[in-house]
Amino acid sequence: MNVLVFDIETVPDVAGGHRLYALDGLTDKQAAEAMFNARRQETGGSDFLRHHLQRIVAISAVLRTRDQVKVWSLGEPDSPEKELIERFFDGIDKYTPTLVSWNGGGFDLPVLHYRALVHGVAAPRYWDTGEEDSSFKWNNYLSRYHSRHTDLMDLLSLYQPRTAAPLDEIATLLGFPGKLGMDGAQVWQRYLQGEITAIRDYCETDVLNTYLVYLRFELIRGHLSQDEYTRECQHLRDVLTKENKPHLNEFLAAWKP
Repeated sequence: MNVLVFDIETVPDVAGGHRLYALDGLTDKQAAEAMFNARRQETGGSDFLRHHLQRIVAISAVLRTRDQVKVWSLGEPDSPEKELIERFFDGIDKYTPTLVSWNGGGFDLPVLHYRALVHGVAAPRYWDTGEEDSSFKWNNYLSRYHSRHTDLMDLLSLYQPRTAAPLDEIATLLGFPGKLGMDGAQVWQRYLQGEITAIRDYCETDVLNTYLVYLRFELIRGHLSQDEYTRECQHLRDVLTKENKPHLNEFLAAWKP
């Protein structure tokens, strides 16, 4: 079975903001601030933009196949958003993996849906609910009660918002590194400063935390024995060591035995 653990990083969709809020003449930074202000007025405090006003700047993944573990960010630092989205859905077409996320059902996938709609990105395998492949009628990516997408946050909290926990805290409790370098609230400012590579590196460490929590989840539900779990963790350590990239070395150094 192929497993694709994924995470996205987003910034305000200022082009969309210009259309919706008539922000002509404003810089991207000014337009984003106008969008934040509108959202604060709507919510009474929070400036977290609605899903359809998020633009994807990074998608990172851990792909576990029978033969390998691969950790990477899709595309290149200067790849347009449409290309990132196309690469994500192309991977689903190619591998038909089990998708794994932390709050992917509540954030990442809805954002991907809206942005695919904006760019006209076709993803027939992902959207199939049995019309093309009859097996997808009983197990597809879209149904909350099917298993082609495992949202760890939702499963562990039993779909109760009041019991949901942050990935950073769960990962840290389990001895994994947790957040390194930045957090989601800093992505927009770092993007404005041209630090897209740092954002992609951060996204990769986040998806690694998610993968490690997933391996522990597979252990507690009996899909991995203790020996298999230990081997999977060591295999990931070996892969990251071989990559020998600064952000992955930092992740390894913070990963407690």
